[in-house]
Amino acid sequence: MLHPLITATALHELLADPALRLFDCRYALLDPGAGRLAYDKGHLPGARFIDMNRMLSTSPLAGKTGRHPLPARADWIRTVTGLGISPDSLVVLYDDGGGASSSRMWWMLKWIGHDKVVVLDGGWQEWTAAGLPVTQALPPAAEPVADHYADRTALVQLVQAAEVDGSSQLLLDARELPRFKGEVEPIDPVAGHIPGATCSPFSLNLQTDGRFHAPQALREKFAVAVGSKRPVVCYCGSGITACHNILAMAVAGLPLPALYAGSWSEWITDTSRPVATGSLVRTPIIHDTE
Repeated sequence: MLHPLITATALHELLADPALRLFDCRYALLDPGAGRLAYDKGHLPGARFIDMNRMLSTSPLAGKTGRHPLPARADWIRTVTGLGISPDSLVVLYDDGGGASSSRMWWMLKWIGHDKVVVLDGGWQEWTAAGLPVTQALPPAAEPVADHYADRTALVQLVQAAEVDGSSQLLLDARELPRFKGEVEPIDPVAGHIPGATCSPFSLNLQTDGRFHAPQALREKFAVAVGSKRPVVCYCGSGITACHNILAMAVAGLPLPALYAGSWSEWITDTSRPVATGSLVRTPIIHDTE
């Protein structure tokens, strides 16, 4: 099975591979235009820019959806094939946030049955620190390909709000501890978390240099999920960094949990859904030993 991460050196050796499809997923939540500006200033050779709000999300509906609702599966397939991606393509994704936004596209490709997709470990920073080439040149227009995904089986699980239950499921919240506890909420109108959830910040999946922790360290971080008799469901603020926890579990060699894509920003649109604050269950992290 393909490892979910790729090193900068290994990617550099693949740049001339005709099967490679390389995408720049840089994104800043509070500055949606920052990713494109960064791409225009410099990107990996051959990389195409992916817009989080326009390509990896559909328009939110006030009072009904979260901030980054998934596009319809058929619409996403049209985007994918329009980018020249087929089941034989090796898709490589990178960003400058430790995989925080790349993991969303990684998950979405798994959602339509595309298995050959990896994330650049350490992202933009790892590539540039290694002195590898960057460019401002735009790649040629993508050549659309036929749809080979409509009948493919999803490789990941998706749950809806009505299926989320903190008593019968192990809910992992990827947001930082202060937001989980409801002490601060800089984005959404209601603070707190889904009752019964465990705080498992996505930032703890990473070393200080932005690369993922080693598998054993990640297994320690997700110890609460190892051998859990309850189904594991990941969520966050709007369904982006929850995918980082799912990717980290893949790196750790653990079974992939389901994603509640609507996440906290969708959960709170219905005032009948319960909200919890203050309580804390936190998964551990250890130093890398391999």
